[in-house]
Amino acid sequence: MLKTTINLEPGKKVYFASDQHFGAPDPKTSKVREQHFIRWMDEIKHDAQVLFLMGDLFDFWHEWKHVIPKGYVRVLGKIAELKDRGIHIYFFVGNHDLWMKDYLEEEIGCTVFYTKQYFEMGGKQFLLAHGDGLGPGDKGYKRMKKVFTNPVAQWFFRWLHPDIAMKIALYMSQKNKMISGDEDKEFLGEDKEFLIIYSKEKLKTQKIDYFIYGHRHLPMIMELEGKAKYINLGDWISYFTYGVFEQDFQLKTFEKNKKELPRKEIIL
Repeated sequence: MLKTTINLEPGKKVYFASDQHFGAPDPKTSKVREQHFIRWMDEIKHDAQVLFLMGDLFDFWHEWKHVIPKGYVRVLGKIAELKDRGIHIYFFVGNHDLWMKDYLEEEIGCTVFYTKQYFEMGGKQFLLAHGDGLGPGDKGYKRMKKVFTNPVAQWFFRWLHPDIAMKIALYMSQKNKMISGDEDKEFLGEDKEFLIIYSKEKLKTQKIDYFIYGHRHLPMIMELEGKAKYINLGDWISYFTYGVFEQDFQLKTFEKNKKELPRKEIIL
């Protein structure tokens, strides 16, 4: 098991955020949420040592050889600013931006992951992943993901004109409820939450203190066996939640006066 060790400097923190889905449901609405996220990055840049972007930063992303999707200039610029300040930025590819290639790595200097990763921070063991495709069930999505990540399918899509390709992709993204639907607003129970099931199975063979995921959209913290914690970061669509780790992990809401986190949605 490969593991990355991060030695936290005094007074520094690790931040986590997921599922911004910028671009959805339309550019005008998305820009309002982008402004919130940019203000949050401005706030954390003074004490952040590491920022984990846990997937689905964009509602759709595709890279051609010389073209990337229009928009997102301010968000990408702010991420670049944080990186230039010496903040390490790790980006986990989600199910909406799974066609991420090397743009963030080459242009900004982020480290991009396509699968789950193990970290040690502050003497604690972390398993980090976007969360899509892990655990039992969801066979339809898993089959779809195999198609989308197939090199031949990607090759054919790349030959579409970007204007046509983006229109098709954005339509499919929203029609296939890839952005959080109503079913993602309710806790399904421990025996039906696939990421909780997955985490419990991992605990049978590995010592993990924190399981941290995106994808599920519902912010929650649940204590598992051996004082391990299952955490879903929520989203920047309905909740504007993020995680922060210094000596322990906390799940917080940004700009509470604008969007108060319903406490009933956090499972403790």
